[in-house]
Amino acid sequence: MIKSYSVAMTKECDNTLRGHLLRNDRQEDLCFAIWHPSAGASRMSALINKLILPGPGDRSVHGNVSFNPRYFERAMAEANASGGGLALLHSHPDGRGWQDMSRDDINAERGNAGRAFGATELPLVGLTMAGDGSWSARFWPRVAPRQYQREDCGTVRVVGDVMAMHFYEKLLPRPLVSKTQIRTVASWGEKRQAELARLRIGVVGGGSVGGMIAEALARTGIENVKVIDFDCIEEHNLDRLVYATRRDIGELKVDVLSRRLSESATANNFKCDPISAAVYEEVGFRAALDCDVLFSCVDRPWGRHVLNLIAYAHLIPVFDGGIAVKTKPRGDLLRADWKAHTCAPGRACMACLGQYSTGLVQTEREGLLDDPKYIEGLPSDHALKARENVFAFSMSCASFQMMQMLNYVLVPLELPGPLPQMYHFVGGFMESAAKTACDEGCPFTALAATGDNCGYNVLGKRTISPETTSPIPEPPRPLANRVWRWICRIFE
Repeated sequence: MIKSYSVAMTKECDNTLRGHLLRNDRQEDLCFAIWHPSAGASRMSALINKLILPGPGDRSVHGNVSFNPRYFERAMAEANASGGGLALLHSHPDGRGWQDMSRDDINAERGNAGRAFGATELPLVGLTMAGDGSWSARFWPRVAPRQYQREDCGTVRVVGDVMAMHFYEKLLPRPLVSKTQIRTVASWGEKRQAELARLRIGVVGGGSVGGMIAEALARTGIENVKVIDFDCIEEHNLDRLVYATRRDIGELKVDVLSRRLSESATANNFKCDPISAAVYEEVGFRAALDCDVLFSCVDRPWGRHVLNLIAYAHLIPVFDGGIAVKTKPRGDLLRADWKAHTCAPGRACMACLGQYSTGLVQTEREGLLDDPKYIEGLPSDHALKARENVFAFSMSCASFQMMQMLNYVLVPLELPGPLPQMYHFVGGFMESAAKTACDEGCPFTALAATGDNCGYNVLGKRTISPETTSPIPEPPRPLANRVWRWICRIFE
């Protein structure tokens, strides 16, 4: 069920629109664009994919601005041919911040919503750019025959080497600063804190790194956090899970982590959504599309492949990281490295950075990575055989990913965030980024803002190999877990 609406575009698209809509003569201007849907579990986003700029005679600028029927017909035909929807964009040169609609604005959009829907079978989307570059947006879905209702968007996000968020205060008001956030707000101010706190942030993977990142988000004042993971807590996890104890063994990680965050959160209206699914399953994937940014805390190729697609096709920046530890045969530490990077249009993707092998994605989809015989047949130094990790290494990697996110969102001194970073524990030095952009011909760069129309089917179900005797763990019984925790507290 759709509960909210949003619009997103690349920074390159935003720059082009600024140049076109914000005229030197301070008059209004307009253009059309094609948008593709990105349907989350509860949020529909319109991804501005292609601009259809006016040619000679396509519109009339007279203080206000109007378009002629020929231009509208051409735009609808292009949107229909691409399988996308139609967006109408115009400017309010004297406006500042999120813009209300004038009567002429409403008549222009509602009056043409039916024709746009008839041509594309998608709602007309309207956007307004204020004179200071702020965006506002709305959808015009069909609610009855010949009736189209305005649905205001809560956010417009501009994604590139940095991210700009535009919030509709009536739908997403600035959160009140609590006493527990005084030191945080003092670091970057109330305006930046308000922008940060209202982000919907997803943490994909509730393991050692994901747990620490989620804890950091809750204590930083983020209001809405989603944790996506299907795994249960086991005894061998306890040396690295900051949020778990022995009493939690057997419970779903997302449930235990959600309880922990609810206790440590500093936001007044904190909400944590535990999603018991893999990000490559329909439920987990659609939950991820509800987010403004995502943290990749997974260690398998399929999950990273899905997140890589989301970062570019759905314009949801992903902050990825990883840890690699290697020991000598007798157990001595040989090396330990961890890295962090931001994946978004204009930056190198995970595949080009070598964070996962695209060749292993199908191998995992077939269940072979859960097949002991297949794993045993791999070389002894293969990354999929790695089992080494240390709490301190996870803590540092989580910190690196958080710093990537904060730089990307807060943009201190208007400087772009850091490039890919790798820290070498043995030797104690940071390696400079060797690659900052995707390889030529990378398919992910061509998918920017294509959303659900990208043409890639990356979803599936968790499988196990016929030779594997361990079944997929079933969700624990809530009542049994509550009783067990109660018994543990008695004997503490």
